Amino acid sequence: MKAVVFEEFSAPPKIQHLPDPTPEAHGVVVKVMANGVCRSDWHGWVGHDTAIQLPHVPGHELAGVVEAVGKDVKKWCIGDRVTVPFVGGCGTCPECHSGNHQVCDNQFQPGFTHWGSFAEYVAIHYADVNLVALPETLDFATAASLGCRFVTSFRAVVDQGKTAAGQWVAVHGCGGVGLSAVMIANAVGANVVAIDISEDALNLARQLGATATVNAAKVPNVVEAVAEITRGGAHVSLDALGHPTTCLNSISNLRKRGKHVQVGLMLAENSTPAIPMSKVIAHELEILGSHGMQAHRYDAMLAMIQSGKLAPERLIGKRINLEQSIDALMNMDKFEGAGVTVVTEF
Repeated sequence: MKAVVFEEFSAPPKIQHLPDPTPEAHGVVVKVMANGVCRSDWHGWVGHDTAIQLPHVPGHELAGVVEAVGKDVKKWCIGDRVTVPFVGGCGTCPECHSGNHQVCDNQFQPGFTHWGSFAEYVAIHYADVNLVALPETLDFATAASLGCRFVTSFRAVVDQGKTAAGQWVAVHGCGGVGLSAVMIANAVGANVVAIDISEDALNLARQLGATATVNAAKVPNVVEAVAEITRGGAHVSLDALGHPTTCLNSISNLRKRGKHVQVGLMLAENSTPAIPMSKVIAHELEILGSHGMQAHRYDAMLAMIQSGKLAPERLIGKRINLEQSIDALMNMDKFEGAGVTVVTEF
């Protein structure tokens, strides 16, 4: 198979031809039809993820067709159209038994713990637990764009934030994660304030349902700006970027008893941000993480997509080929362009 491979962290990846994967007894091999380019891939490429062993094939936002099936797999057949969460559960540990596959004790993560989907084929483990069937009406590019950013935002807004109609939601950072959160919060009836330093990103946030926007590069104080717009602070606030500044602003712009949800990864030098714990205590704030979403929760999200309440295809920016994905991956930290970049040609 043709695949993007890096043999050193932060060194330019290359296209290589590698042996096709074979399925584990509990797994399948998926022919990749589309693959999202995500900032998490960039974190892995520069060496922020200790699970990665070199040489490595990145990629965790994928959709495709089942190509081969392991002998113990019961639910899937060759030719099935599928996607998969970026965190896969083993199905047997205590967390999986409680339904929380996204924090599985033995989690499988294509593109991190194992080779990923910047390739023509990818092996997926524990298929009966982790694969998600795609409706025929959902194209592969849109399905791939769901795999990390959209599903993480869905869980952050709906399951972790428990956002209700009429509440104010602040979204700090309007890349793929943040724009997904804007769309989802708007769909459940919340009023959204989108915060970013890019006018293009803020324009897209308004198109996706943001009630108000704040350009963090132009206002003297983001927290005060959000408090004024929301008349007292957000009920739910998301750091969709993963930076000490956006994390602090997200916590600080909450009203009393509000919820902060950390969605953007906090790694390397950003891993221990300052948190205003005195305010957390005095205002009884909640600080929550959101790390992917279980395969069994996709039904609720897919139902909203099929009904037209969510339109993730509007988040897709560029469609590129596998060769172009190398530059896209290496430049993810530069936040070039708005929307989600998806590889659709292999």
